[in-house]
Amino acid sequence: MRENTAKRKMLAGQPAFGYTLQLYAPLVAEALASCGIDFILIDTQHGTFGPDGLIDTLVALTHGTAVPMVRVARNDYTLIGRALDDGALGIIVPLVNSRADAQAVADACHFPPRGTRSLGWGRARVYGADYPDWIDRELFVAVQIETITAVEHADEILAVDGIDGCWIGPADLALSLGIDYRRAADDPRHAEAIAHVLDVCRQLGKVPGFAAYSIPDAQARAAQGFRFVTAGSDIGFLVNGALEGVRALGLTAQTGPGYGA
Repeated sequence: MRENTAKRKMLAGQPAFGYTLQLYAPLVAEALASCGIDFILIDTQHGTFGPDGLIDTLVALTHGTAVPMVRVARNDYTLIGRALDDGALGIIVPLVNSRADAQAVADACHFPPRGTRSLGWGRARVYGADYPDWIDRELFVAVQIETITAVEHADEILAVDGIDGCWIGPADLALSLGIDYRRAADDPRHAEAIAHVLDVCRQLGKVPGFAAYSIPDAQARAAQGFRFVTAGSDIGFLVNGALEGVRALGLTAQTGPGYGA
């Protein structure tokens, strides 16, 4: 059995911190998996991962201490099932805006009678023959709350059995509110929407999550009460480290897409 230590921390009321992988680079994944972070989130929605890339990356995470999780590209029964069959111990689904959307996620993630996941798996057999006996208990399932529609229906979405919590996408949430995502921190509408979702999670006993912009932001969100918190990404660490070096060398740091503000 593979214990989902990140989920255990969250259920105990403690924050679990993760790093996001957006680059298909198994050696980078392997290095980050053993750095001490609670979980690694493979981003197949915006990252550079195809089906083979996802499997290679999950293999690279096998011997690390970080719990392997996957953000699927969309709310799709087959995509969710394949990520689970490949060995994901956490599933994050984007753009969940209704109770029906959330129910579809829960059904795809769990074996009958709780859900409708098909019995069969490939790479997940590395967890042992007892995999179907414990995976529904150890699996962490989160839906993304990233539109004002989802915020308004958060109580219905998060009340669905089989949904452990959520992961707020602050940039997309800002866009849905008509706010420039780079200035969302200065708009009270954004803060109010986030606070509402956090309150709903507390009322329903679900895990509140947040996609933080930086380590300090992750610390602040954890202090606010969020327990599933991503604190950075492979490409972010690479670019920011490079920019820091450029400045230290007395060179002119580039700005624009991919290079900070």
